[in-house]
Amino acid sequence: MISMDKVTKQYDNGVTGIRDVTLEIQQGEFVYIVGPSGAGKSTFIKMLYHQLTPSSGDIKFNKFDFATMKPREVPMLRREMGIVFQDFKLLPRMTVFENVAYAMQVVEKEDDEIKPRVLQVLKEVGLEHKLRRFPSELSGGEQQRVAIARAIANKPTVLIADEPTGNLDPETSEGIMDILELINSQDTTVIMATHNRDVVNSRQHRVLEIAGGELVRDEEEGSYGIED
Repeated sequence: MISMDKVTKQYDNGVTGIRDVTLEIQQGEFVYIVGPSGAGKSTFIKMLYHQLTPSSGDIKFNKFDFATMKPREVPMLRREMGIVFQDFKLLPRMTVFENVAYAMQVVEKEDDEIKPRVLQVLKEVGLEHKLRRFPSELSGGEQQRVAIARAIANKPTVLIADEPTGNLDPETSEGIMDILELINSQDTTVIMATHNRDVVNSRQHRVLEIAGGELVRDEEEGSYGIED
């Protein structure tokens, strides 16, 4: 599904984001990306959805080969991905329903398909009763649930979550993890960058640890760090 072959990203200022990373992620896996701040996690995540391109090496995602992919193919790539950010990135003047529907409208889904799908994903994240609320009327955890609903509205094959529990309290984080694991149980690959040690240790999945730009650990059912 996703493969990286000796991938390096060096920025124009000479800083290396990641160095010589080789790995494969299969359909249906749940993968944590862990490591200290500045280790290269954000570079890794951004390269998955082609916001950044490798300085050397190759990335493949399903039928897409990043080395030969044309710019016009990038939107098609991203239609197969859902992306969730730490700061939610909801549109403040749109309701919960409209925020989720917008993700389907931009890929030109028909109106008669949009409404039932939006209601379905809002029910999955427990927010079907707040579809007319605006983001400012929601808690942080609720806003993150809306962001997840928006990310899965188009039934992506992979969900990329960049610190989805970073601004949330432990109880709310548990609720978000319940949702991510539910999505994963439906054969959606989940790739989650996180600093949340408690989540990683209590809900064990594959762990990729990045330090100094290098992949230093790839462990099935791993814990947050070797000291745990």
